[in-house]
Amino acid sequence: MTLARSAAIGLIAALMCSTSALAQAGAQPGRIDPARLNEATRVLASDAFEGRAPVTPGEDRTIEWLSQQFQALGLEPGGPNGSWVQVAQVSRTSQDGPAAISVSANGRTTELQRAKDVIVSSDRPVDHITLTDAPVVFVGYGVDAPERGWDDYKGVDLTGKIMLVLVNDPDFGAPEGHPVAGKFDGQAMTFYGRWSYKFQVAAAHGAAGVLVIHDTPGAGYPWSTLENSSTAPKFDIVRADPDKERVAAQGWIQGAVAEQLFKDAGLDFAALKDQARTPGFQPVALDGVTMSIDFGQKADRVETRNVIGRLPGTTYPDETVMFGAHWDAYGRATPKNGDDIYNGAVDNATGVAAVMEIARLFAEGPRPERSTVFVGWAAEETGLLGAEYYAANPVWPLETTVANINMDSLLPGTEIDPNIVVIGAGKNDLDDRLAVLAAREGRRLIPDPAPQAGAFYRSDHFPLARKGVPALFAAAGFTGHNEASRDYVANRYHQPTDEWTPDWKMDAAAADVQLLYEVGRDLANSRDWPAWKPGDEFEGARNASASSRK
Repeated sequence: MTLARSAAIGLIAALMCSTSALAQAGAQPGRIDPARLNEATRVLASDAFEGRAPVTPGEDRTIEWLSQQFQALGLEPGGPNGSWVQVAQVSRTSQDGPAAISVSANGRTTELQRAKDVIVSSDRPVDHITLTDAPVVFVGYGVDAPERGWDDYKGVDLTGKIMLVLVNDPDFGAPEGHPVAGKFDGQAMTFYGRWSYKFQVAAAHGAAGVLVIHDTPGAGYPWSTLENSSTAPKFDIVRADPDKERVAAQGWIQGAVAEQLFKDAGLDFAALKDQARTPGFQPVALDGVTMSIDFGQKADRVETRNVIGRLPGTTYPDETVMFGAHWDAYGRATPKNGDDIYNGAVDNATGVAAVMEIARLFAEGPRPERSTVFVGWAAEETGLLGAEYYAANPVWPLETTVANINMDSLLPGTEIDPNIVVIGAGKNDLDDRLAVLAAREGRRLIPDPAPQAGAFYRSDHFPLARKGVPALFAAAGFTGHNEASRDYVANRYHQPTDEWTPDWKMDAAAADVQLLYEVGRDLANSRDWPAWKPGDEFEGARNASASSRK
């Protein structure tokens, strides 16, 4: 054993002891303790966990730590066969050497720089990707939604071609009175606006590659957010036929770089964007423009792990109220000011700490009628993979999972905002339940202040929501109206600067987590079954599961 390894093990042991001791300390019964919340965040966000990237020593330390904390809190193992963990099989690809990316137009070839101009990778489990002089086609928003009367593809053969698509939905930013306004939920991004959807549907239509044209308002984050995480390994669930389900090359292209491609083809990008807002839009070939992409990668299959603790219910143990948060961050990636550890303090050591605190209250209080399950999800930052795996392989049946309460990113602070942001407000009646509890504290719910970012489709409740499980996702502190939330998004989100500091206090976050605990506690002691609102995209899946419960 090396001296460095020995020191790391010693530090982890010390951190585990300090947090376990905190878990045994006294606190006000039935109340979320800000000090515990803060201490658990400090430990999990420390450099000792190396940014908690999946399939790294940081994951091993995180899994060991969280399992021990769940056990110390009095939970039972909630994974398969009495284990604390559920192992998820995933495919991993990572950069192996430089990428050669070029565009040819009008007899001139221009080299593009990876990360600066184009971000490109592949989920295919191969060691090299080569696309040579591939024709480029603009496919609008890349949406195929027959139930909304929308098809951007119109049967065009995309074999061997690279698609350029716009970020977000066709109605994002549409002026009032425009025919498309509200067709895709207005400013609130739907799943069709997500880059992950656009990658998937491109493969279904036979494309060789797809690049999403970046703009900050539509994406919900600046190019630097993508650039900072571009060197991190990419993960995907293991697929039966990856060549059919994943394009060879996928990623993003800077808006200005994409606009130049349209100019090279003699096209008016602004005019085509307007056309893309109409259901009659037809894909447009960028005549004379081709793109070549060549890069190596390392590809293998790996395992990552969800951590699951459980308290069986007294009367209805087969019915489950779930609380979850993802434990992963970005590990070691592109250095910024000499720091290459992406500690993920806000995103999402805070969420894991919140799940731990809620678990403590359930374990210390009277055992509820329904079972409660507490999950640390794996690989959220790489595509919600831990939750995706669970949704496909549930340990506790989804048709009898009453609700999934998700905690992802809580801002530190002492001032309790009267407003509570609900991501995906109005989709189901869980936020109605939260609103009643909030009103007792003189607080009120407000919808997501940045609905264009599609946050509802970007966190771990989503894979289970697609299966019909009602979800509640409240973002503590992110009202969009305070300097702290704006500063975090601009300067720390997905960067090494997302670190815990000694001046942190978690009083405001604790107040929000308290309400989420109370929503779950009430559900765990009732016969209610939360429902999606009529017409919601997940209503059908829940109705089907309700039929299976009868």
